Amino acid sequence: MAANDYRVYLRNSTDMESGQARFHPAQGAEPTCRPLVFGTLVVMGLLQIVSSVAILLHLTGYLHEVDFSSVQQRPAEEAETGPVLADALKDHRKRDRSRCPKSQKDLIPAAHLPIKAPIDYVQKGEVEARMIQWNEAQGQLYKIRYHDGRILVQEGGLYFVYAQTCFRLYEPEAEGVPEVNAQLIQYVYHEKYTQTTKPMVLMKTGSTKRWRSPDYHMYCAQQGRLFRLREGDGLHVNVSNSWLLDPDSEGSYFGVFKTSN
Repeated sequence: MAANDYRVYLRNSTDMESGQARFHPAQGAEPTCRPLVFGTLVVMGLLQIVSSVAILLHLTGYLHEVDFSSVQQRPAEEAETGPVLADALKDHRKRDRSRCPKSQKDLIPAAHLPIKAPIDYVQKGEVEARMIQWNEAQGQLYKIRYHDGRILVQEGGLYFVYAQTCFRLYEPEAEGVPEVNAQLIQYVYHEKYTQTTKPMVLMKTGSTKRWRSPDYHMYCAQQGRLFRLREGDGLHVNVSNSWLLDPDSEGSYFGVFKTSN
């Protein structure tokens, strides 16, 4: 019985020793794995570098091909865009020339006339309304004529007619203190081209003033309206007490311009 127990003990001891012997190589494998892992990392790094270089070389070759192809196509593109730009410039110049009036025919009928100075066609103190004379030399006339105080329409249509007259009194060297009671009235007349009727009043405005000299006094009357006029119609301006008219062109003027047919 004791012999059997001793054999069992020897067998267990031998098994334990053999198990420990088989376990030791597994512990010795740990140092051998480190070089393997390091080598794997090195190989992966080299592969990444090689792939990056290959991609860079591929892109560089593609860029060279693009530059070369663009250089080859540039003369053809310039040859095609040159005439196009030239045509565009020609069309633009044509449009600009079409906007600019080429002759008197393309101008809009219009007139602007300042008052004619000195005002020597009336006597001082004259009350009756008289026709104003305008300065044609300093005025502007387009497809409209002027004659003896009248604007003469050459093309029928709808016109805007305007007029302004300024009156003033200033006599610093006057003896005594004279007083002027005056109705300062402005009339715009229309004369029909048939000349069979008397001139017709288109517009009227004004005011009554009591002025004393030698004080400075001034009053301006202005009007403007749309009228339909025919070829050959005439327009003129009459004012009462015209001897009080201001001779400055900025204050008294007369004009028309066509707005539509």
